[in-house]
This record gives sequence, structure tokens and C-alpha cells, in this order.
Amino acid sequence: MDEPQALAAFAALAQEHRLRLVRALVTAGPDGLASGVLALAVGVSAATVSHHLKELSYAGLVASRREGRSILYSAAYPALSDLIQFLMRDCCQGHPEVCAPAAEALAACLCTPGDSAHA
Repeated sequence: MDEPQALAAFAALAQEHRLRLVRALVTAGPDGLASGVLALAVGVSAATVSHHLKELSYAGLVASRREGRSILYSAAYPALSDLIQFLMRDCCQGHPEVCAPAAEALAACLCTPGDSAHA
């Protein structure tokens, strides 16, 4: 991820409903959720959630796919991982203790082997 991509991602996330949408999609896993379910989860109208999903999609943080008559949205895990790597790429500067808390927090939330919830 380069700086312009990171700026687009952060700009998309710098809005409370969009941040809530991404968090809901991360929690939902790769199966994703329909926009109506997301609207209820975030507490906004269907039109509003559609606008926010479009902005998140444009930033590369959300993917969509059609299943029958529904469009399901899911977190773009590779892009989210790239964003975290962008932030942490040069964090240590020879001092691993600086990055240790973030690395430990990330390691604690990783799925256990055989858990496909976020694969």
C-alpha cells in the first residue's frame, strides 16, 4: 500500500458510520452481510448505508458480490491488512519493544487453526 491508497482508506474510515460498517463486516467474516442487515446494525437508512458502502468500496476496504437477488458486502481483508502494515512498517526503528504491544494485540485476535471465521 502506498501513501495515496492509505490516505483514501483513512479518509473513508474517518466517518462514524463507515467505521461501524467496516467493523461489522470484519466481525461478520468472509460471508459478509446484506446492506439491509448492515443498515440495521449501524442504525442508518438503506440509502445512507448504500452511500457509505460505495465510499468504502471506492477506498478498497469493502467488496461486494451478488447472490441471487441480494448483494452481499464483506470486508476486504487484504486491504485492511495492507493498511495495518502501512502504519506499522517502520515502527520499531531498531527498538522492537515499541511495536511489541501492537503485535501482541494483533496476535491475540488471530483465528486459531481450523477457525475459518476470518480466513
